[in-house]
Amino acid sequence: MDLIQIILLAILQGLTEFLPISSSAHLILLPLISGWKDQGLAFDVAVHLGTLSAVVWYFRFDLINMTQDWVRSLQRRQRVGDSRLMWAVLLGTIPVGLAGLLFKDVIETSLRSPLVIAWATIGFGLLLWWADARSKHQRDEHSLDWKDILIIGLAQALALIPGTSRSGITMTAGLILGLTRTAAARFSFLLSIPVIVLAGGLNGLELLTSKSDVDWSALLLGAIISGLSAYLCIHFFLKLLERIGMFPFVIYRLALGMILLYLFSQA
Repeated sequence: MDLIQIILLAILQGLTEFLPISSSAHLILLPLISGWKDQGLAFDVAVHLGTLSAVVWYFRFDLINMTQDWVRSLQRRQRVGDSRLMWAVLLGTIPVGLAGLLFKDVIETSLRSPLVIAWATIGFGLLLWWADARSKHQRDEHSLDWKDILIIGLAQALALIPGTSRSGITMTAGLILGLTRTAAARFSFLLSIPVIVLAGGLNGLELLTSKSDVDWSALLLGAIISGLSAYLCIHFFLKLLERIGMFPFVIYRLALGMILLYLFSQA
């Protein structure tokens, strides 16, 4: 991998991991336009580690409070402070974990079609627009009950369909349930932590069993750049979200999906 490829792919991963615009669509489109070869599993693991470090660092104080309250809730067998939010993150991860194990082969074969990605990018983009337009925008993430968590968790499982966007579909579910845009985004970002850990762990195990050569300098640079871009993305997205809404991302998704349809329907 050359320097430009490392930088662009790392920035792309850092941004699309958290914006509601589908990382899989972008990671197909960029190599297609540039003519680059696949970056390989090792680089994917590295840039995901970068985005994980960014979201953990950004929410470090929330995570410390949530973890401490969660431990106290186990000791006292009752709700303590932010323990409910920690339970929400943990339980909301179960559906996507089970779906990933059950449908792994289908996801990695049939659903990786560029046309599937294009239609998912468009369809779930329209659903995001509808949810944002119809939402009451009144609740915060601390108000989520167990039914809400189940709905958001099941929605997150849909993100296994390439082109859906994990952050996009979880924000969509949160908006449908009446969360503010900021609350929907914050809970989506917190939900990303165990998902990235699980996915990175599985990919890491595959990497350990492979015999391919590893360019450690490229991996380190990719992780640093993806982490920085992801941190900036989270920061400015949360700052601007209530002001700009979801509509710009919907328009972007529609344009991206149409580009993919044009490119791959000609093949």
